[in-house]
Amino acid sequence: MQKKKKRLMMRAGLLSFFALLVGFVLYQNFTKDSAVIQAGDMAPDFSLKTLSGETIQLSDYEGQGVFLNFWATYCKPCEKEMPYIESQYQQFKDKGVKVLAVDVGENELTVSSFVERKGMTFPVLMDRGEQLLEAYGIGPIPVTFLIDKNGKVVDRITAGMTEEEIHGYMKRIQPEKWRGANG
Repeated sequence: MQKKKKRLMMRAGLLSFFALLVGFVLYQNFTKDSAVIQAGDMAPDFSLKTLSGETIQLSDYEGQGVFLNFWATYCKPCEKEMPYIESQYQQFKDKGVKVLAVDVGENELTVSSFVERKGMTFPVLMDRGEQLLEAYGIGPIPVTFLIDKNGKVVDRITAGMTEEEIHGYMKRIQPEKWRGANG
């Protein structure tokens, strides 16, 4: 009888410990400061490598609009919008708007094969450890940030986009000195 009581007490103690542990983890997740970057915020600077090994830093694009797109090859809305982004990039790349496409956590072979298949010519950055994903507070992808010439976030788009929408977004971040030249 004494052994059964000890076993019951031990089980109750372990169950209580695990319940407290789960409660603590849930509390931490719901109360942690997640930096969700929104319109009006300054875009956090970053430095990432491209597929070709070049290092790109956001602050290098000061004075230009930046269309910062977070995506992955397995994301169907991302795949659908890539040709639209490429088409608009061709129209705006010499008119003050740059595209930076950040792949979130995939391997280079998968990404380079996708980029080649889709004919993407804008810089594709590799966020291997997903630090940038965390810094910008990204949940489900695709997510696109429109960043003006001063590094300020103009808008955060959290859905797939049509080509017409992308054109309008790029126009919004195009610096004034290039506005008359985009047809």
